[in-house]
Amino acid sequence: MHDDQTSDRGAWVVLGGIHLLNRTAPQRPDEPIVLVRVPPQEVCRPATTVVVRWNTRGLCPADALRPGGARFRSARIDGSGLFPDAIAGPALRSLVGADAAPGLVPLCYLAEHPSGGYHAYAQIRFHPEDACFVRTTRTPVGHGPAEELHWLETVLTAHAESSTALNNHLRYFRKHFSGTELEFKYTLDPAPDIWAASVELLKALRDGELEGCRPEYRDEFQIHQTENHLFDVTGPEPEIGYASFIPTVTAGHVLKRKWFAEDTFARREELTPGLDVTPDRFESYLSEELGLQVRAMPPFQRVRYDIQCESMRTGHVYGIFLDRCSLLAASEVVLSQCELEYLRSRSVLDHDQDEVLHEMERINDWLRGHLSSRGWATEHTYYSKRSFLRHAVDLRPELAPAMATPTPGNPPQEVPEPT
Repeated sequence: MHDDQTSDRGAWVVLGGIHLLNRTAPQRPDEPIVLVRVPPQEVCRPATTVVVRWNTRGLCPADALRPGGARFRSARIDGSGLFPDAIAGPALRSLVGADAAPGLVPLCYLAEHPSGGYHAYAQIRFHPEDACFVRTTRTPVGHGPAEELHWLETVLTAHAESSTALNNHLRYFRKHFSGTELEFKYTLDPAPDIWAASVELLKALRDGELEGCRPEYRDEFQIHQTENHLFDVTGPEPEIGYASFIPTVTAGHVLKRKWFAEDTFARREELTPGLDVTPDRFESYLSEELGLQVRAMPPFQRVRYDIQCESMRTGHVYGIFLDRCSLLAASEVVLSQCELEYLRSRSVLDHDQDEVLHEMERINDWLRGHLSSRGWATEHTYYSKRSFLRHAVDLRPELAPAMATPTPGNPPQEVPEPT
């Protein structure tokens, strides 16, 4: 699918009226199309995602063309002056004229392909500092010099065909393996300061240490702190796993359920938000409303720092989470982990979902090396929070919460050995 070697080839940011993207007005015969020549920005050819940062581009040759390809004005414009405040700057206004300048935006990123023709990447996010583009062409389009615009109509048509995804905020994301969590875990021992470890790992991504990947565009780092009230689901057999109540900021709880008999890479997962259930009713809700056989585990606090890792090659986004879980009743009982999880994909083109698995293995190899070099972990596991809590109770039975009164859906039972 990809040729990993970039070369000295043509690449442009294509500018035009916003109406060419949302089709609120037809293309006029005299309106300008601007080709701003930039160094190639793809990590491979073709890539899926491209980000162009204006202030790193230096002086860029810019040609203002009529829709038929006739050049009517040229200039050299410093990248930092293209779109101050996301508005066409003075040099662009002089290039296209006062009438066209107010609606001028990046339409796409255009990249010359070695076999001929061009790949186009539609603009999906546009800011004073940068713009983000995703590929809309499955195969190269157009022919001849880029300035002749033979590719333009095909590229605008491709944008229109995916306009629901491209022209609505964040609607270009999709998720493979829906309803299933895919995750590698590392138990960190000795446990590092996870804040320092997180920002160090984020810097490694920013510096390009993981080939083809960068921090996710404008969502590179998140902070979370939650209480978790987890119940070991021991029956019926098809429901075995866990159910955890997590308080929300406003009111109520999110119920997180995972289905698995043993710790493993792929687990069914489901989140139910907005439950109006108080802590004293957690166990009865699970047994009476859901018909589950459960035992309460010690509640814990989870502090988690999320590094969002985006593959520019495929558009897949992975979370690298560093977390620290400590029991509320015994804060010295701690589990510190690093987790690698597939999250979502930024793409309007179809991908083989097995590509996620292959790429996740590659990222996991890099992550293992990063952790191992610092003495924190050498091999991944699938060690779950359920197993951590089971083992904690085995070692210190007094940590087990008091059992609720047995109900028909939740009779006393043998608890399986920890896995």
